[in-house]
Amino acid sequence: MDVKAAAFTEITSEEQLPALLKFVNTYSGPVLFLGGGSNLLFTGDFNGLVVHIATRGIEIVDEDDEFVYVRGKAGENWNDFVQFCVKRNYGGLENLSLIPGNVGSAPIQNIGAYGVEIKDTFYMLDAIAVRSGEFREFFSDECDFGYRHSIFKTELKGSYIILSVTFRLHKNPGLSLSYGSIKDQLNAMGLKESVQAVSEAVISIRRSKLPDPLELGNAGSFFKNPVISNQHFNQIQALHPGIPSYPADGGVKLAAGWLIEKCGWKGFRDGDAGVHEKQALVLVNYGAANGTQILTLAHKIMDSVKTTFGVEIEPEVNIL
Repeated sequence: MDVKAAAFTEITSEEQLPALLKFVNTYSGPVLFLGGGSNLLFTGDFNGLVVHIATRGIEIVDEDDEFVYVRGKAGENWNDFVQFCVKRNYGGLENLSLIPGNVGSAPIQNIGAYGVEIKDTFYMLDAIAVRSGEFREFFSDECDFGYRHSIFKTELKGSYIILSVTFRLHKNPGLSLSYGSIKDQLNAMGLKESVQAVSEAVISIRRSKLPDPLELGNAGSFFKNPVISNQHFNQIQALHPGIPSYPADGGVKLAAGWLIEKCGWKGFRDGDAGVHEKQALVLVNYGAANGTQILTLAHKIMDSVKTTFGVEIEPEVNIL
């Protein structure tokens, strides 16, 4: 379903910021700052101003014997930024290859995949306060990073525009191969362990499981992986010995896709709203489904997992 905004503007350089902030601060309706838009579900038209952050550029800003500091502008495509680093053998982001979205959005969500999160290599970001126009740097310990969480989703939501993000990457990288099927994929592809090889393996895995949004509408992983207590996990494991699990702060992290699949939703379709046939974590639009229909399906899945396992899952996407 196509949705419309009441007003739209775009910035492609930081020189446009004074005029943008003047406009934003005199605009009477709601304002949405948009990156790549890959983590959004609109349930109807947006009766406000959408500001698309489209600044581009990648640069190496510092380095020493062990680390290199690479900065990406907020509107830079995330995977393009990752590949810039991978091709230079800068280690730390290779497990995050092919995640959709832009650089500026990455720390807001603390994006992660295959055992790696943004916070592991994040150094700092540059931002500007929407109301005052004051520039500010945020370092890692100021961002309140958690699982798919940062301070920019809570108390500072909508207060700052992220302008650029700098990562501290390893010149002599160690590889993160313990999560998922990366080692198996490396072997299947006949690749020796390296930053480039891990990136290629991750891209191959993602393409085999996840639909291309240009071909089949989707917002990637729709649900967060839930974290439950050890006691609750032991109860579920007694009934389902094969349940995948991972250590997490405060308990055990479960695979939401596995829970959804066990509830029988994988491949489900109701009109044009459905669950992907290869990955139950992904909700898809086969053509004419609207945002409300996708959200209704999501709530049915959440209720089903709660009834079956006593586990609450919640959306990872932002719903408007």
